[in-house]
Amino acid sequence: MPANFGKFNAATLSWIGMPVLSGILLGISFPSYPVVRLEILAWIGLVPLLLSLKRDEPFGQAYRKVWFSMLIFSVVSLWWVSLATLPGGILTVIAESFFLTVPFLPFLLVKRKRGYRFALFSLPFFWTAWEWAYMEQDLSLGWLTLGNSQANLTGMIQYADITGVWGISFWLLLFNVLAALFWLERKAVPMPRRSLSILLLLIAAPFFYGWKVFSGEASHDSRSGSVRVTLVQPNIDPFSKWQLFTGQEMMDSYYRLTGRAVFRDAPDLVIWPETAIPFFILDTVNSGYLQSLRFTLREWRVSLLSGFSDIVYYHPDSERARSGEVKFDSSSGRHFETFNASMLLTADAADPQVYRKNRLVPFAERVPYVEYFPWLDRFTVSLAGISSWGRGSDTPSMEFDSRRNGKVKTANIICYESIFPGLVTGFVRNGAQFLTLVTNDGWYSTSYGPYQHAAIAKLRCIENRRAMARCANTGITGFIDRYGRVYAEIPWWEERTLTADVPLYSDLSLYTRFPDMLPRAAALVSVVLAGVALFGRERG
Repeated sequence: MPANFGKFNAATLSWIGMPVLSGILLGISFPSYPVVRLEILAWIGLVPLLLSLKRDEPFGQAYRKVWFSMLIFSVVSLWWVSLATLPGGILTVIAESFFLTVPFLPFLLVKRKRGYRFALFSLPFFWTAWEWAYMEQDLSLGWLTLGNSQANLTGMIQYADITGVWGISFWLLLFNVLAALFWLERKAVPMPRRSLSILLLLIAAPFFYGWKVFSGEASHDSRSGSVRVTLVQPNIDPFSKWQLFTGQEMMDSYYRLTGRAVFRDAPDLVIWPETAIPFFILDTVNSGYLQSLRFTLREWRVSLLSGFSDIVYYHPDSERARSGEVKFDSSSGRHFETFNASMLLTADAADPQVYRKNRLVPFAERVPYVEYFPWLDRFTVSLAGISSWGRGSDTPSMEFDSRRNGKVKTANIICYESIFPGLVTGFVRNGAQFLTLVTNDGWYSTSYGPYQHAAIAKLRCIENRRAMARCANTGITGFIDRYGRVYAEIPWWEERTLTADVPLYSDLSLYTRFPDMLPRAAALVSVVLAGVALFGRERG
């Protein structure tokens, strides 16, 4: 046996085995099926990778280790995207793997200038600042924000009402850093009690805050009444509904399901899922459908919140018509733009309240920066019935009448938007007393993608201390309270309705009032740390 065989194995493990282990641990720590609860693995998921980066090695070699680890992380967490579109799934995984390496670039540079320990304690700031900055631009997918891994661990993440998901990410990074240092110093004499004590404190503090929140739940409940809501889960295959059903057939299906629930449960509000009405019902050519819907709502005496496809026409001389985003129909000679939208239609109102989706899935719903480079539109990865949507620009609250509490304000989040913390706080600051989410996760079959998406919604409830009514085409449909706990749910892939009372709140959490406080502070500290590393005295 060669003398250097042991060294070869150690080097191979450092270069391949430990980064792969980190990628797997991080990937399986993210929410999946309900019976799988591995979120605690995120607490140590980065440790193998961090340990492998301790050795002195060329920048390129270290970066390749990081990228390989993040690629494994992305594959394990996001493979299910390929069930909707194989090219889109591959693009998503590859793009995410590179974006996840960004915080390690300053880490590796700082390590070279100031040493391994300095770089380790800088990483939580670099990572948190980058996650936030990444979410602010159009190219962001943002799904793998590290704090999302803890979405089902509601007993430990109640402090998100102060820090948002950014605080959870920072906590995870700090815990991983200290765990790595504890491992390196475990054989020291005396034993590294300081690191162990801090690790135990990092576990105890979130538990204590959660205990404090839940123990005071009854005595500090600030609800201002409740509203009765019916969710309709039609269980329609999203790949076929755009081609195989006529507009009337789609509407009749919803009328049948909703009618039974309305007369049985007497709700104030009915919710249909994302693009439940897959045609331009507000266009004048479809006025008959709209009038029929109005008549039905008056008969039911309820308000309806529904996803639908919206279209807006522009005068040819308008500035909007001359932009690169607007399409032109040569047959009618009109400029137009289509939107993935939702509307709240009340029984007595003349016009529906309309919200147009702000954050669109990159390439599947809208190509990033197409407003500046119109030719990019050709790179859209089209799904059935979905391609090149326009982008909304505001976060309005919607108002309807309830039997017990008069006027009630809600906010609608459309599908993918639920992963954007800042967007949701905008709705709440605009007066929303509870949240609604309409989505269509049927693209992802029976993978754990829909469960992962549903789990992330819990974070938005905790951050803003708002209950949520979540309506999905094929599941997961249900109700979540302001602490992230699901209190009523429909199994996926079933045609069902669900009715429950949703509590209303008007108070604002600290996070809702100052959503960017922590990541901005992390960004500032990151700049200071980078400055110290670049311009301070180098390590000896």
